[in-house]
Amino acid sequence: MSKPEARDQSVDGAALRRLESAVDKALKELAGARRRVREAEEHNAQLMEHKAELEEVVHRFTSDEGDANLVLSRLRGLEEENADLKVRLAKGREGVERLLARVNFMERQR
Repeated sequence: MSKPEARDQSVDGAALRRLESAVDKALKELAGARRRVREAEEHNAQLMEHKAELEEVVHRFTSDEGDANLVLSRLRGLEEENADLKVRLAKGREGVERLLARVNFMERQR
């Protein structure tokens, strides 16, 4: 076997290893995404159950339907605000992770 052929095979082997690594990483990320979806669905089911319980308690302890609706309306507003804040925190974390990845990359390049 000549040297150019050996070099081509070593390049092909390296490319194959990189591809296998990328596929492995993608599969792990997919498994993580599936786990997060399952957890989110479970969490959503718990929230719906909790919401029904809260509505029952509010109706039981308020003097009239108008008060109950006002309290429930305020509760929904706070829940929406909380969800918005969670999304903003997640985006902030992603930004920090990207910055850390850049810093790590820059350090490895030195």
